[in-house]
Amino acid sequence: MAEIALLDQDTIDKIAAGEVVERPSSVVKELVENSIDAGATAVTVEIKEGGISFIRITDNGCGIPKGQVSIAFLRHSTSKIKSVEDLINVSSLGFRGEALSSIAAVAQVELITKTIPDLTGVRYVIEGSLEKEKEEIGAPDGTTILVRNLFFNTPARRKFLKSPQTEAGYISALVERLALSRPDVSFKLIVNNQTKLYTSGNCNAKDVIYQIYGREMTAALIPLEEKNECFSVTGFIGKPAVSRGNRNFENYFINQRYVKSPLIARSLEDAYKSFLMQHQYPFCVLYFTFAGEQLDVNVHPAKMELRFHAQEEIYNKLYECIRGLLMGQEHIKTAILETPAPKKETAPEIKQKGGFPEPFEKKRLEQLKAEVQKDSAYEPKYPGKALENSVPMALTAKPGYVQEELSYEGKFLSELAKSQHKIIGQLFDTYWMVEYGEKLFIIDQHAAHEKVLYEKTLRSLKEKDFTTQLMSPPMILSLDTQEEQALTVLGQHLKMLGFEIEPFGGREYAVCGVPGNLFGLDARQVLLEILDSHEEIKKASTPELALEKIASMSCKAAVKGNHALKPEEAELLITELLELDNPYFCPHGRPTIISMGKYEIEKKFKRIV
Repeated sequence: MAEIALLDQDTIDKIAAGEVVERPSSVVKELVENSIDAGATAVTVEIKEGGISFIRITDNGCGIPKGQVSIAFLRHSTSKIKSVEDLINVSSLGFRGEALSSIAAVAQVELITKTIPDLTGVRYVIEGSLEKEKEEIGAPDGTTILVRNLFFNTPARRKFLKSPQTEAGYISALVERLALSRPDVSFKLIVNNQTKLYTSGNCNAKDVIYQIYGREMTAALIPLEEKNECFSVTGFIGKPAVSRGNRNFENYFINQRYVKSPLIARSLEDAYKSFLMQHQYPFCVLYFTFAGEQLDVNVHPAKMELRFHAQEEIYNKLYECIRGLLMGQEHIKTAILETPAPKKETAPEIKQKGGFPEPFEKKRLEQLKAEVQKDSAYEPKYPGKALENSVPMALTAKPGYVQEELSYEGKFLSELAKSQHKIIGQLFDTYWMVEYGEKLFIIDQHAAHEKVLYEKTLRSLKEKDFTTQLMSPPMILSLDTQEEQALTVLGQHLKMLGFEIEPFGGREYAVCGVPGNLFGLDARQVLLEILDSHEEIKKASTPELALEKIASMSCKAAVKGNHALKPEEAELLITELLELDNPYFCPHGRPTIISMGKYEIEKKFKRIV
């Protein structure tokens, strides 16, 4: 057996650094959080080569007293907590006391700091945990920390870093999250001598969202505010039209700390079910406040994960809040026909005409910028990169295609509107056209019928008014092992639907009764499809969500496209659709209704110039 021995201090420091400093963004995170905890109202982050060769963090916080500068770089030195009891109610972003020590163990660090009462500041240099210099100098109030040559003494770790561009991307995403978490703090990010982000620190979260995500996202925000016995939350959720294909746009902060929470993500995404297509995720910026005793923040070294008490109550309260907000909106897309862009001339064609005129794209960009500045529904005090980011999206719209925008006027579903709808015909045996006011509404009959059947099935499930139609003789099914297990798991749900199933010997089962209102569906096919989906249904976090998944099976009975409905059938379908709480999306998240304004149509016919 090998002899047991104590590690030397240098090895201990580098092991500890490995837990805290993974890449340049880890350094930025720890230092900026220290700045915020020091009361800074302005923080500047400057990096070069992705932060590998150079990081500078400057703040206007309280600074570090001269006599405590050296102590600050010792392991487990912190001003945030004094005893284990303080961990319960810790409110600062950093409290472990390992950040400065870990960074100094694997980089060349220079610190310049001054407290408000002092006349002079301190310059302190430490490299690889070894003190190099300490002197008095003139300095402004606050702290500046320079970190050079990260992992200079641990080349094995340095080679695992990615390219400077990728590392810079990590830092940019981090600073954006920090800026969102603290709208009261002004953040500035400089990458290779270019300013990439600047926020004003004016306490307006919407300003920060505009700077980071641009005009389109800012215009599609729904304000949220909720307070209950579990938590309080404020912020914004995005309308379904601005969903994304990954969870990167889900931002939630607990007690001003950015975290990842499967509980909150699941509640948020479940609330958006039937509003979004599969594999689409919502946008949100939510600020939660929890009492300290309801959280355990000392779970993960990076403090990115939390444990909650009363998880089920938190899930339900958040789900109900977000779902209620979405149900209170009208989500009808307005279609705007784009004018095809003129043919782009090639270089030889231009040369034959005797010159190289200014490109169309440049002229159009200038026009769009002017339109955005003139007509923007939301004008920030500090315009930044977001304006330029929002304009080229319009330039890249495919010529001749339909560009969709959102209308939330709340008129199409009013009682008065329902009595004034005028069905004017069916298009391509698939879409029904309804005239109302100054708009033409186009309804997808398949998506609409799916939604009506889904809501009917779900309502019947919840109210337990399904009837059973007895079968004579019974329908015999042979199930494999997985289907048998699914039948055991979902037996109660199937009984609620109206199925009566009994063992028939071996792996065969007799279906003695089927739901009496399957809307013409093949009962055998529905049953097998439910059994095949048992894994997804089993994952549902609440019985209600399990019922919703089962109800979605009813969509198979919906009338398909290219099927001519009689006018009276279409009238009944549209009436049933508009009586629903959420008629705007089918159960799979596709829109059921779009609209086109009279003004836009008349422009195409040159009635309006």
